Amino acid sequence: QVQLVESGGGLVQAGGSLRLSCAASGRIFSINSMGWYRQAPGKQRELVASISSGGDTNYADSVKGRFTISRDNAKNTVYLQMNSLKPEDTAVYYCNANWRGEYYRAYVPIWGQGTQVTVSS
Repeated sequence: QVQLVESGGGLVQAGGSLRLSCAASGRIFSINSMGWYRQAPGKQRELVASISSGGDTNYADSVKGRFTISRDNAKNTVYLQMNSLKPEDTAVYYCNANWRGEYYRAYVPIWGQGTQVTVSS
């Protein structure tokens, strides 16, 4: 069974930093894109950052210059380094990966369980 396990959330003061990690496990043959999304209370889930298997990155305008996404392909792990955190960054952060098994051509998405990030003012 393929799953994503996230870690690293918590409570931090404004201006502080946190690092999220997300490790994929199971019978994975290949992962193309990986990313982080977030959902604040009463709001829709939104893309924070994504990274391709080749390392191309994409960021939401609201986090550019503050957050950095990276991945370790050998470990099937993606990271999100969050600096200069603001109260508006408070949300549940979800990891996402598009993976496929050895005998399948199509990539399918999978989600982590979510980790809470709370930034106090």
